[in-house]
Amino acid sequence: MGNKFDMKWDLDAIYEGGSSSASFAAELAQLEQDTVNLGSDLKDSEDNAAEGLTARVTEWTEAMQSILLRLRQAESFVSCLLAQDVKDSKAAVMNNRVKMLNASFTGVLTRYDGVLRTMQGADYEAWLNTPEMSAIAFNINERRELAQDKLPPEQEALASDLAVDGYHAWGELYNMIVSNAQFTITDQQGKEQVLSAGQMHNRLSDGERKVRASAFDEWERGWGGQAELCAEALNRIGGFRLNLYKRRGWSSVLKEPLQMNRMSQATLDAMWSAIEEGKPELVAYMKRKAELFGLKQLDWHDVEAPVGSAAKTISFDDAAAFIIDRFRAFDPKLAEFSEKAFREGWIEAEDRPGKRPGGFCTAFPKSRQTRIFMTYSGTASNIATLAHELGHAYHQHVMDDMPPLSQEYAMNVAETASTFAEMIVADSALQMAANPEEKLALLEDKIGRSVAFFMNIHARFRFETAFYEQRRQGLVSVQELNSMMEKAQEEAFCGALGRKHPLFWASKLHFYLTDVPFYNFPYTFGYLFSSGVYDRAITEGPSFAKRYVGLLRDTGRMTVEQLAERHMGVRLDEETFWKEAVSRATADIRQFISLTEQ
Repeated sequence: MGNKFDMKWDLDAIYEGGSSSASFAAELAQLEQDTVNLGSDLKDSEDNAAEGLTARVTEWTEAMQSILLRLRQAESFVSCLLAQDVKDSKAAVMNNRVKMLNASFTGVLTRYDGVLRTMQGADYEAWLNTPEMSAIAFNINERRELAQDKLPPEQEALASDLAVDGYHAWGELYNMIVSNAQFTITDQQGKEQVLSAGQMHNRLSDGERKVRASAFDEWERGWGGQAELCAEALNRIGGFRLNLYKRRGWSSVLKEPLQMNRMSQATLDAMWSAIEEGKPELVAYMKRKAELFGLKQLDWHDVEAPVGSAAKTISFDDAAAFIIDRFRAFDPKLAEFSEKAFREGWIEAEDRPGKRPGGFCTAFPKSRQTRIFMTYSGTASNIATLAHELGHAYHQHVMDDMPPLSQEYAMNVAETASTFAEMIVADSALQMAANPEEKLALLEDKIGRSVAFFMNIHARFRFETAFYEQRRQGLVSVQELNSMMEKAQEEAFCGALGRKHPLFWASKLHFYLTDVPFYNFPYTFGYLFSSGVYDRAITEGPSFAKRYVGLLRDTGRMTVEQLAERHMGVRLDEETFWKEAVSRATADIRQFISLTEQ
């Protein structure tokens, strides 16, 4: 009997023909022409301060939003093509074309922002209050204020152009390092196997300690061999940022990531402070887990290893039915949307060779659809991932009718809907666990997320902060990077970690992403913020669903402080909210310790 739901996604519904799609090629050609046209119009406006500027800015804003919407769709399409087949050379060529287009559009946006920057106060306010602009007033103001905080438009445009083959190229070099990295293991028959980085990483959390310890040795050896190249890439990425910030007059390396996430330094400080206060509970969990493994302390490769195992394997159809059923208990609209995603082939879940590792959800805003990528093998973790990505998809769905600018929500709040959806399913699975061993495995999976967000992510944040301080003085060596990482892990894990992972800085992609600096703290923010949202959903019941949608729709047009104040009546720049969220996140630890003592 076949599956009710197909485990392969349908990309032809977006652009037929995959990487040979004629309609996608036409879309790119039109995008390139529209970008050139808008850029020319904006340049002419700089040369000739013509009358009727307000009307022209309205036209440029509409054109800019149209390009933004289609460019997001194009980026999503090539990312899906490359994810489903990492050796699709035509898709790789398309991806480069989209990156170049994105760089050109960034330059055009710089000119557009320059126009906003020069508009006079009274004229600007009058224009912003017109019917066409009032819906995106927050986003326009945000762009104008940021433009006033940057270099003159022509210098920003030049920096953007030079970054393609400079700054961004170092990130691409790192991707090449990862794709060529090879790791060797010996199987049970004594034969050597050569694994990719993605395959090797899965072995670090193997249920058998001997396997994961051996895998970790090879993991460190492999990255040690790539460390000099990785250090070069990381140093150049950091150097570019620091030089650009210096030219802009920015003293703090956190200025850009905080702006991108629409949050204040006070909110970030309050969050980390509350987490530090809650860490003793996590240390107790790690100590108990070490005892169960017969160890004095957990080593790095033990942190994510399972204590017990829920042997039950769940079919894709059963997982879909379970998720839809649990979503329906919260909000029938969320359930209906998710069922549509399964039914209409929005999810790529087949376990086959050639796919990239990991999972993601990406939006096709022009088509008002999304696509979810993962590899499903029937584990409880797979179900959590599926629910997580459906949460992302629903977030985009409730914003589909909004102006493109207002759909641009930041990474920290992007994790809210996904983590919220994951919590709905995880709590239900825990309550319905068939036996103590299954319950323990599910409980540990939940606690493991807290360890990741409060300790692992905190170590990344501490490392990156220290790296930029050192990089101001010059290039940072491999030995110094290793030392910084070990120190960050020692502090973030409160001394509860035995063997550390000094080369984590080399193995983690997030440090090399050139479009998002400090790709770490937004995850922790999203996890805790969604915990606060989830608590209100439990307290208020089904009536919260409407308020929840309202919160999601505002994520692209408010700061996080405004969002929390309006929809939850809390202040994020004070510790109270964060302490409550941390307490909820660590509440399962006492139950875990009790269960394991039994």
